[in-house]
Amino acid sequence: QILLVTYIQLVGGGSEGQGHILQRFPEKDWEDNPFPQGIELFCQPNGWQLVPERERPSFFVSVLTDINSERHYCACFTFWEGLDNPQLPKAEASEVDEDEVPGLVQPAQVFAPKSLVLVSRLDHTEVFRNCLGLIYAVHVDSLSVPLETVIGNLLTCIIPVAGGSQRTITLGAGDRQVIQTPINDSLPVSGSSVAHLFRQLGIVNVLYLFCAALTEHKILFLSSSYQRLTDACRALLAIMFPLKYSFTYVPILPGKLLEVLSTPTPFIIGVNSFFRSETQELLDVIIADLDGGTVTIPECVHISLLPDPLLQQTQTALSMVLDPELEMADHAFPPSSTQPSTLKIQDKEIRAVFLWLFGQLFHGYRWCLHIIRIHPEPVIRFHKAAFLGQRALTEDDFLMKVLDGMAFAGFISERGPPYRPTDLFDDLIANQVERIRQEECSPHKVMNHIKELAEQLFKNENPYPAVAMHKVQRPAESPGHNDPKNLAMFPLLDDVTVQLFIDHAAAKLQTAPPVVKAELKGMVPSGPPLGDIVDRHGHVLANSARRLEVVRNCITYIFDNKMLEAKKLMPAVLRALKGRAARVCLTQELNQHVLQNRAVLDDQQFDYIVRMMNCTLQDCSHMDEHGIAAILLPLVTAFCRKLGAGITQFAYSCVQEHMVWTNMQFWEAMFYSDVQNHIRALYLEADGGEQSIAYIHTLTPSDLSPSTSQSRGQELLGALELASEQSRLWPTLSKEQQSERVQKEESTVFSQAIHYANRMSYLLLPLDTSKNRLLNRSGIGDVESVSNSYVTNSIAGSMAESYDTESGFEDAESSDVANSVVRFINRFVDKVCNESGVTNEHLKALHTMIPDIVQMHIETLDAVHRESKRLPPIQKPKLLRPILLAGEELVMDGMRVHLISDGREEATGALGGPPLLPAEGAIFLTTYRLIFKGTPNDPLVGEQVVTRSFPIASLTKEKRISVSLSMDQFIQEGLQLRSCTFQLLKIAFDEEVASDLAEVFRKHMHKLRYPQHVQGTFAFTVGQSGKTLVEHKTKDKNQSIKTLSKNLVKSAKRTIGRQYVTRKKYSPPTWENRSISEELDQGSLTLSSTIRSSDRQTMSNVVERACCRDYQRLGLGTLSNSLTRSKNEPFRISTVNRMYTVCRSYPGLLIVPQSIPDSTIQRISRCYRQNRFPVVCWRNSRTKAVLLRSAGLHAKGVVGFFKSPNATSAGPSQADSTSLEQEKYMQAIISSMPSYCEPSGRNTLGGFTSTHMSTSGRTHTYTSGFPLASNSRLLSPKNVREDDKLAPDSCPTKNSKVRNPPGGKWGSIRGSGRLSAYNPEVGNRLSSKESPQPNGGPSEALFLRQQRAYLYIIGDKTQLKGGKQDSFQQWEVVPIEVCDVRQVKNSFKKLIKACVPSSATSEPSMTFHRCLEESEWMCLLHRVLQVSVLVVELLDTGSSVMVSLEDGWDVTTQVVSLVQLLSDPYYRTFDGFRLLVEKEWLSFGHRFSHRGAQTLASQSSGFTPVFLQFLDCVHQIHLQFPMEFEFSQYYLKFLAYHYVSNRFRTFLLDSDYERIELGVLYEEKGERKNPQVCKSVWDYIDRLNKKTPIFFNYMFSPEDEEVLRPYSFISNLKVWDFYTEETLSEGPSYDWELVQRGRQERLAEEVPDKPDTTTPKSQRCIVWPCYDSRSRVVPDAITKLLQVSGDYLHITYHQYTAPPVFSCSSSVLSLFQPSFNNSLLMSSNLSHQRRSQGVNTLPLSVLRKWLTGFLLPLTPRSFEGILFKKGALLKPWKPRWFVLDKTKHQLRYYETRQDKECKGVIELAEVESVIPGTPTMGAPKNIEEKAFFDLKTTKRVYNFCAQDSPNAQLWMDSIQSCLSDA
Repeated sequence: QILLVTYIQLVGGGSEGQGHILQRFPEKDWEDNPFPQGIELFCQPNGWQLVPERERPSFFVSVLTDINSERHYCACFTFWEGLDNPQLPKAEASEVDEDEVPGLVQPAQVFAPKSLVLVSRLDHTEVFRNCLGLIYAVHVDSLSVPLETVIGNLLTCIIPVAGGSQRTITLGAGDRQVIQTPINDSLPVSGSSVAHLFRQLGIVNVLYLFCAALTEHKILFLSSSYQRLTDACRALLAIMFPLKYSFTYVPILPGKLLEVLSTPTPFIIGVNSFFRSETQELLDVIIADLDGGTVTIPECVHISLLPDPLLQQTQTALSMVLDPELEMADHAFPPSSTQPSTLKIQDKEIRAVFLWLFGQLFHGYRWCLHIIRIHPEPVIRFHKAAFLGQRALTEDDFLMKVLDGMAFAGFISERGPPYRPTDLFDDLIANQVERIRQEECSPHKVMNHIKELAEQLFKNENPYPAVAMHKVQRPAESPGHNDPKNLAMFPLLDDVTVQLFIDHAAAKLQTAPPVVKAELKGMVPSGPPLGDIVDRHGHVLANSARRLEVVRNCITYIFDNKMLEAKKLMPAVLRALKGRAARVCLTQELNQHVLQNRAVLDDQQFDYIVRMMNCTLQDCSHMDEHGIAAILLPLVTAFCRKLGAGITQFAYSCVQEHMVWTNMQFWEAMFYSDVQNHIRALYLEADGGEQSIAYIHTLTPSDLSPSTSQSRGQELLGALELASEQSRLWPTLSKEQQSERVQKEESTVFSQAIHYANRMSYLLLPLDTSKNRLLNRSGIGDVESVSNSYVTNSIAGSMAESYDTESGFEDAESSDVANSVVRFINRFVDKVCNESGVTNEHLKALHTMIPDIVQMHIETLDAVHRESKRLPPIQKPKLLRPILLAGEELVMDGMRVHLISDGREEATGALGGPPLLPAEGAIFLTTYRLIFKGTPNDPLVGEQVVTRSFPIASLTKEKRISVSLSMDQFIQEGLQLRSCTFQLLKIAFDEEVASDLAEVFRKHMHKLRYPQHVQGTFAFTVGQSGKTLVEHKTKDKNQSIKTLSKNLVKSAKRTIGRQYVTRKKYSPPTWENRSISEELDQGSLTLSSTIRSSDRQTMSNVVERACCRDYQRLGLGTLSNSLTRSKNEPFRISTVNRMYTVCRSYPGLLIVPQSIPDSTIQRISRCYRQNRFPVVCWRNSRTKAVLLRSAGLHAKGVVGFFKSPNATSAGPSQADSTSLEQEKYMQAIISSMPSYCEPSGRNTLGGFTSTHMSTSGRTHTYTSGFPLASNSRLLSPKNVREDDKLAPDSCPTKNSKVRNPPGGKWGSIRGSGRLSAYNPEVGNRLSSKESPQPNGGPSEALFLRQQRAYLYIIGDKTQLKGGKQDSFQQWEVVPIEVCDVRQVKNSFKKLIKACVPSSATSEPSMTFHRCLEESEWMCLLHRVLQVSVLVVELLDTGSSVMVSLEDGWDVTTQVVSLVQLLSDPYYRTFDGFRLLVEKEWLSFGHRFSHRGAQTLASQSSGFTPVFLQFLDCVHQIHLQFPMEFEFSQYYLKFLAYHYVSNRFRTFLLDSDYERIELGVLYEEKGERKNPQVCKSVWDYIDRLNKKTPIFFNYMFSPEDEEVLRPYSFISNLKVWDFYTEETLSEGPSYDWELVQRGRQERLAEEVPDKPDTTTPKSQRCIVWPCYDSRSRVVPDAITKLLQVSGDYLHITYHQYTAPPVFSCSSSVLSLFQPSFNNSLLMSSNLSHQRRSQGVNTLPLSVLRKWLTGFLLPLTPRSFEGILFKKGALLKPWKPRWFVLDKTKHQLRYYETRQDKECKGVIELAEVESVIPGTPTMGAPKNIEEKAFFDLKTTKRVYNFCAQDSPNAQLWMDSIQSCLSDA
């Protein structure tokens, strides 16, 4: 029994808005129930304030929780009392007395709150409301009863807590109240609060709150009513039953304590809506607004909802309770009334739904309890993994969080004990699970069940429905009641009187006999076991009986020593073990072969058993939810083999590589289950003398099948039942017996702890204790990893990856393995011993014992390890040798490794095809490459050879990894090697490879990757013996090269100085000048094919090789005999840089304006970064506009450059003169343009500027006026050209002299706002407005030239800020944003990870396309292409362009090269492209060595693929214009591979200067001693080109003077297949001779010794993705035809200058190149007719016969010929070429057969009929009448006339057949 009210106090407001207690009763605290502090805050949660008008009394209940988690209910009754207004003058206030009637001037009154508060441990809201109301009524109505008596009586009411009794109380004021106590106080009392909560918020919202509360989120209720806040919080707790909320719970939070809301722990709190604004910035709090009916969930909060069928069923049941009419809403005859129950009943029905829900969620939980101590108190643990595994809910987020939560832990400790009082929930779990299971699919049966439960809940709260009437006095509502003069202040009471009441009651209580109520304890039934449930859910076990049979047979064969049969079955068994049933079957079978805890096997048996165990464990999660690892644990310590005298190796030493052994929770569950067995045995022995510890109630799947569990239930007593019996007997035992039992249990736990310390050391100490890395990675060493999840290998991997050093090499730290294992076992022992009550002495003993156990085990293992090394090795596949290049040598011979699969799924068989990886083989390190060669592990494809390799120079990142392979026993550490040729090698060293050897391998690899000097690269060392790499014998050799190079440079300087005198034009050199180069050249007479004019070259010839030939072709430079130059040439070749003194990174010869002297150039160069001043690199042959390149200006130069020339200055400073010279330089370039000279007739400014100024009338300053300078990307998609929407231009456009005169090509840009986005004038200048002239020449309108700048300078936006431009200058600066080198580097890293991921992932954020997008590689290509197209347009309209970006050697080079490629068809041939790369990339000093990190010095700068980006841009253009390039896509891939491979010297070093210094520039030809070694990639390509057509593009069919304008939008760009394709059968195909030799060897192997005549050979050819080279296995038609008798025709392509042209339909084309991207050629939207008609160029007249024979059988797609067509009204008949296209269902017509532009289309879908016609006026003469026919469409009638009547009939029939086909 308990006091109804513990404290009463009167609280009033203070002066500073604070409340304080005026009086409290009793004044002393109760001993067992101290007075709760801070009550005054909770009486007025919004603060104590005065109000101008009296308010009605209010009542609410606050809940306070004390330090012992006891809840105190504080009922607050607040009323308002009048006060004098404190703001009136003091004098007046003192005169007016309280009792006096105020005089003439009544001062304003204000009202202050006063609260009556009672504190109780019970929650009887209505009783409290009545009691406090009564006290107030006594005071207000001045009843005769003294207040002291009422309060004294209230403080002495004693009522029972529970038990369903009824107590009548009276406070002595003529009142009577009946209090009903609930029958069972474990069930919450909710009144009707739950029903109200659902009405306020709705079903879905409350379910969200319910799940949020269970998964420990923060919940905040808002309402303007305090009582509603309390009710809502109470309701939420009521529906959580049987779980109890254990976090912060404050139904009404005072405003002063609002900072509590930012606590990090979960809570349920209510706050008045008055403070709504202060709750807005809470980021992780779920806010439920009770008044508005909304629940707001912040973005960062994810609420896990109930698992699916349950959520749906719960919602249905709730809607049937709350809205029963919903179900009948559509009925034709709805029942007359389906009102929902009354609120009180509805409240219980809702609670019943949630009770039913928890019954579904937790049924069977008692079968997963481990009882580890019975005496003195039961200690119980819950086996979470087993529960989730049995319920098949391991993946369910909600249940996982609930089971891990505090509420569930409380649930287990409260409801776990087997002997205790039971309640409604226990009954539900024990007896009604079966019913729930059967009824869950029938809502009406569920409703009946819920109504029954609701009835029980209602009865619990209202045990006596017919309650006697209450009688409580309420204050009289008389008129004038609120009048202040009727209301006296609430008086202070006499505390002595009240205390007397309390003392009197206390004395009476002591004399009364104690009320003893027997608690009904009993055994808690467990309910049906879980096994049946899973079977009923029908999770069909994926293993058929046949598979289980295979597993059993295999084990039988192994133990019968039939190894051959076992070996055959093994792959099938390993596959079957993926399924759970097969794994259980395996453990059962193995169990039968264990005798007295031992099973000794021979080596082969042992090997097979271990492989099966590993395979079984491999698919167990670290939780081990199916208990497989638990059953295997005793087995791995049973199976063993004898290694030698007294040395035995157990299976556990071979199955350690599994995460489950490092999971603390697994060991705890195992320990508890064993302890439970032993304690149960202890009592069984004591009671019945039973000796067997047979089947015990531990949860393993094998015993949970329904049959065994039921039969066992009858035979044996379960552990919980036994514990219940023991708990019942406990009070009857004597003290000695009790302590004896406690001691026995404690020592049982202690002995198990020792046993487990041993077991854990078995599984955690590796066989070779020197190899501890695998342990460290799995997180055993971490002290923090006690949490639920351990650091898995993948996480550890990603952590390691995050510190990405540029070099990519890192060292793994090693730590002492024994210590980490001891720490892990100590943590385990501490945890389990504390929980199971082991004494401190025993715990200390354990801690001293553990290091000894571990040390002892290590010593045993050392002996085992030594012996196991002596075993004969298991037969492994022999290592295959790779084929090496001439001059390539092995640095390290093959080391046996396993090639592990990475994130590319093709090779693993995930996308179909055989699993080629993982494969076993060897890794070879040569001077050139890193090669893996081996065979797949899968026996089905064991015959195939897998090769993966990449050049050592392309290695970008090396990382150590640890790998566990499924079947092998030991795998040491591995390496992950990433290459910039888009290859990844993930290798794991075999156990036979010593770890020091792996370290040597890494060091050699590092040395080869980053040689000290460029001469250490393969291109230089090729042919030298490999030993020189390891030993230091190369010194003298380098010495000689250095001296040679010094001589070369000297004579270079000598000869370059006089080159103009010695030669006229580009003529063969004279013999006198051959002094030095002869020594190098006489070895060979074969020269690179591009330099045809001479067989031998002087040094000066070499220096000018690429540049000079190109300058002469373009007519830029002249070399004449005399030093005087012809004045009419605007440009000259300057030798100012011949000694490389002006600019180190420029070539020796440069093109500059004729009028600029060399001295000026030297001064100008200082303004530019790296001295890279503007030079001309290309001239448009038609418009004579020139393209210049330079670096960006220095900051100083920028200012000077934009200074107005007219600015007055005190004296001509040096800076001014330089800027003047710069202007002169620009002017000289502008003057060189014919378009500039023409209008005024002389080459001055005068004639131009006057007209220019008069027309334009305003200055042009465009420092930021160019749209390409947008912030993030150069061009947003919305700026797409208008033409994209028009049909004729919807393909990449070209520009040819004949068809499209260059005048009108940029017009579309002006219209779409692409160029005029910022300043319309730029757009006008850059586009010409008038119509093109008929002859296609440049348009002559003068104003065009006034509107357009003569020179555009493309500069960096960041550099050109704040520059002013003068109106008299004719150049204009176009600022753009360029991509930084760092951007390219980072983008490339992400691109590689997207194309070649290191591990497979299923995360949606890591898909290929998402990663590709995040890399931004396509954005960078888009920018470069876009700038290039802009420059092409400007050059084509006659303006010169100077590209002046960054240092002038990265982006500048890309743009300049692409511009030339797009503008000049010559560069799209073999010779031209080579020349372009040599000129722009090599001679102009792109830093290949630095950007490629080729040496140790540049290692830190990292790999930046600027050249690869350029090749990718060329590839994009190639895709859009496949007929414009002489070379194929393979040619680009070949260059992309070899520019990083270091096989050739071409792409080494950073400039011509460096190449001359090293003497590389002259070694372009092979030397006689090693003729097969090519030093130049170009020579190699030429040689290869003579042997095979591999580089030739069969579709090459160029148009004259073609200018290409590719689309650059990201949607038009494709991912280059160079990044993603791979051929595992032969490795990369770019070292051609290797591939050829490999194929010949393979063919030789495949030829059988004797021809097999019996079986017919199938012609089918299987092509495997990523294994076969598709182009070889399925060659395109032309390649196939070229393979005459298995060999290619030896034809040199460039001998054919005018190849024959075949026109064929596109269907044939698609046969020629199946590997070509179909959408490029055949897609319907490419209306460029050259493509869709498929003009093809075949360079082999030899093929003419073949092709005609080949093409004849093909049915033509279309019918075509000439027809006369009558024009529209008043238009004549005209002959047209008609094409009837059956595929597109169109009749198209062209002006002539050769015409490519379609004149019109008649859609056959619109044709109604084809009928013979009659000649009309103006019809062709001399043609018979029957040759006319009409075509009637839905729109009009077409009149046609054929050549004769049969022809007309043929046309009519063809059209008719087309119509009928459709």
